[in-house]
Amino acid sequence: MASTSSEEGGVIPTPVKIVIAGGFGAGKTTMVASVSEIVPLSTEEVMTEASTGVDDLTGVERKTTTTVALDFGRITISPQTVLYLFGTPGQDRFWFMWDELALGAIGTVVLVDTRRLDSSFAAIDFFERRKIPFIVAVNCFEDSDDYEEDEIRKALAIAPGVPVMFFDARSRESSKLALIRLVRYAMSRLPAESELARA
Repeated sequence: MASTSSEEGGVIPTPVKIVIAGGFGAGKTTMVASVSEIVPLSTEEVMTEASTGVDDLTGVERKTTTTVALDFGRITISPQTVLYLFGTPGQDRFWFMWDELALGAIGTVVLVDTRRLDSSFAAIDFFERRKIPFIVAVNCFEDSDDYEEDEIRKALAIAPGVPVMFFDARSRESSKLALIRLVRYAMSRLPAESELARA
């Protein structure tokens, strides 16, 4: 990722697309809102009776809103790099949008809620199949059980090289560290030719 210079001599940061994915209620909207340096665009809508029997609220019974399109935010992590964050909707019925949101992304933060581990499989499978680099970020909810990294990795069948971290989606610093971890991991996966081109 190489930044460019403007005619005035200032540095124009390179835009980098990041996807924030995960199951329903995992904390995607919260993460984007906590870390974005602009007022985030959110397409959250109040859940109605029409979603009864369609959206599984097991473990997130207090959730009253849901993302119906995407969340969008931006954060500058260095003078050379600005991240554009695209949060995916979590419910099965909106998965058709994931291909579009993932297009051009260098990587993904897959959020995991240990109260609903099974809701993470689809996101992990989606990015593995498309060979898009991702990290697994376990969102530490107050009422969730504590697990070790090895337990999470084994339960979700995560490949040995994929980073797994624990974080709090409500915390700007914690969310920022997750994004930096992803960028570093995605950069390490670049082909050697790309590295030479950026030198």
